[in-house]
Amino acid sequence: MSGDRVPLMAQPLRPPSAGRAATLLGLLVLGAVVGIAGALVQPAWFPGGLLLALAGEAGLVLGASRATRGRSGGVAVAAGWMIMVILLTVSRPEGDFVFAAGSGSYLFLLGGIAVAVICATFGAGRQPDGGSARLRK
Repeated sequence: MSGDRVPLMAQPLRPPSAGRAATLLGLLVLGAVVGIAGALVQPAWFPGGLLLALAGEAGLVLGASRATRGRSGGVAVAAGWMIMVILLTVSRPEGDFVFAAGSGSYLFLLGGIAVAVICATFGAGRQPDGGSARLRK
């Protein structure tokens, strides 16, 4: 290490700004909406609905990661999706439920979790500000 620059990963974490927190909360809600839409679309047009639901989730998670320039956007969308889908698996007192006990529902649940984790890790990690460095400048 040279000079007075402290590596980015060695700096203490700060709470996010109000704008970033609002953005992440909005992405959490958007992930929940996509979870509801996917739960309704996937049994209607099987197997095309399943593929459409998973592709929509993947696009939203990747888009949120790119929009926030970090993994936090993708994680917020994935968290909203997972929370909503888990809440939809619970049967209601009337006996109604959203997910039937079939292969399509299990593929949507497990495939959606896998897609969310894979796509959320594709987001860029914390990068230092400044220009790119080259050896032997």
